[in-house]
Amino acid sequence: MSIARTSAPLLALTLAMFSSPLAFAQREVPFRMGIPVAPSGLADKPLGDGPFDYPTGEGQNIRVTVLTKALSYPFTLTFLPDGTLLITQRDGKLRVMRNGKLEPNAVAGGPESFSTGTSGLPGAVHGYMDIALHPQFVQNQTLYLSYTKPLGDNRTTFAVTRAKWTGTALSELKDVFVAEPGDGGPTLIAFGRDAMLYIATSGGDAQSPNSLGGKVLRVRDDGSVPNDNPFVGKQGYRPEIYTLGHRNSLGLALHPVTGEIWQSENGPNGGDELNVIRAGKNYGWPLVSYGRTYPGPWQAKLPTHEGFEPPVAYWTPAIAVSGFAFYTGDRLPMWTGDVFVGGLRTGEIPGTGKLDRILFNQQMEELRRESLLVDLRQRVRDVQQGPDGLLYVITDEDEGAVLRIEPR
Repeated sequence: MSIARTSAPLLALTLAMFSSPLAFAQREVPFRMGIPVAPSGLADKPLGDGPFDYPTGEGQNIRVTVLTKALSYPFTLTFLPDGTLLITQRDGKLRVMRNGKLEPNAVAGGPESFSTGTSGLPGAVHGYMDIALHPQFVQNQTLYLSYTKPLGDNRTTFAVTRAKWTGTALSELKDVFVAEPGDGGPTLIAFGRDAMLYIATSGGDAQSPNSLGGKVLRVRDDGSVPNDNPFVGKQGYRPEIYTLGHRNSLGLALHPVTGEIWQSENGPNGGDELNVIRAGKNYGWPLVSYGRTYPGPWQAKLPTHEGFEPPVAYWTPAIAVSGFAFYTGDRLPMWTGDVFVGGLRTGEIPGTGKLDRILFNQQMEELRRESLLVDLRQRVRDVQQGPDGLLYVITDEDEGAVLRIEPR
């Protein structure tokens, strides 16, 4: 239709649309604590009973089975050598699954912890977090648990406690590491091949050498500092520091082939990272980032990692990366060698959690990635390979679930 033949009212509306400076003005959105209030249109979708069948990009057709939906905001899952599955909950409970069945009662004997807020909201404090098995667990039945420790006077910090696993309970608890009052946030732990305990911390002044926040720490199994830590004896540096410049750590794991420690890290609005942890390196936060601040501007003037240790993979928009696993099994053969990374939500939209699969080459450079479980709309908090060679996933929901991924 030509303009000459357009009716006068329609012509006026058309001209107004293309000439008014307000015609395409962006919407103003509400903010809370400096963060845009997230929309809720996709949030809180109940998880179906399953099973769910999926084709995938590598031709690895899978079935996802729901083993339980009776958890409350689980944080991590850890397999014991006998196949028992331990699951931490943010409410300070440790749960047990045996032979695919969740035991009704929480494990007794754990430390007192503190948690508050609905998972996913800004400022939500985590209670029970990560578990790491002592390198000689088979002999000594010793495990380590990171948790939010109450200090009184409404103060908290993060701590790592050592405990004996009796098969039904925790005993002989002793805190081997307690941070300073005010330190907190997600705290992940893992043992390296050097038998040292690595502790990934969140928040705080990530660039300060005198602060424990935003670091990866390295200590012995009794919490003491090894003499070969990179900053031992250096003026102004906490000797526990192994790396610095991290934002919020949500995953920490030992690569089963290379022996390197890897870490997953939440960026701000974009810029989530998967990092290889190397002694003495600075990972840049808050000076560099591939993400934007929550109000919109870039976090860094040049969003690169020049002069700092770069990630091996990153996400923009952010998926709120969480726990991750290196798949070494043969039950899902098209995925052997791939890295699976949990995501709590994509692009700041609740109800968009997923599991990402990343294929790396021999130099651990990314070749391609695939998003899985997107339609379930669940917050994927952790993923681990089981002793049966299958993948197990937990969802960070009020009705938290354990999912098993197997070949279809």
